[in-house]
Formats: sequence, C-alpha cells, structure tokens
Amino acid sequence: MQLVESGGGQVQPGGSLRLSCVASGSGFTSSTMGWYRQAPGKERELVADITSNGVTNFHDSVKGRFTISRDDAKNTVYLQMSSLKPEDTAVYYCNADLNLGWSGRWRYWGQGTEVTVSS
Repeated sequence: MQLVESGGGQVQPGGSLRLSCVASGSGFTSSTMGWYRQAPGKERELVADITSNGVTNFHDSVKGRFTISRDDAKNTVYLQMSSLKPEDTAVYYCNADLNLGWSGRWRYWGQGTEVTVSS
C-alpha cells in the first residue's frame, strides 16, 4: 500500500486546515488509518486514528479541535484541523495499520506533509 498526503501549509493561529491521505493498493478498508506528527526535536506521536469500523481515537491535545474521517470508496482518510495552535506545527504523516491476525500485520507510512501555525 502506498500513501500520499496533501493539504499541509502555513496557517495563522486559530485557523483551519484539512489534510488528506490517499491510499493505493489493497488493504485500505481493512486498515486502521492514523495521522501522526513529528515536531522538530520531538518524537513522532499519534494525533488521531480511525478503525475500519469507524471508531476514532484522539490525542488529548487535539480533542475537540481535530476530527478524523475516512471514505472507503475513495481510499482516503482526512484530518480536519481547527483552532490551530503554534504547538500543532509539525510534519504530519499518514499511517495504515493492516492487522490480519495470524496472517500477519503490516504498517505503511506516507512521506509527510508539513503544517506550520504561525502569525
């Protein structure tokens, strides 16, 4: 599976952005899709993820501000970011976690898209 992110950019504090991640290849509908971010000098952290059944999970710092959704018909996962803060500045990565139990588990990463929140 290949993942391609888009939608990053520079935005002022309080602004919004929507990130998209399009997957090619098989396995998307069975995968938990996630967005991670990595700020300079910090470890990569999970921002939000969504299971194949639509169950979502968010980092405490983005609850109430970010939403994650998926469109299985388009093999696409979205991260809607609102009320952005300077501390949201990071490179955002799309991740696919395909866990087929005894058959195996695969994880895929996109190349990342940069988000800068600055006035």
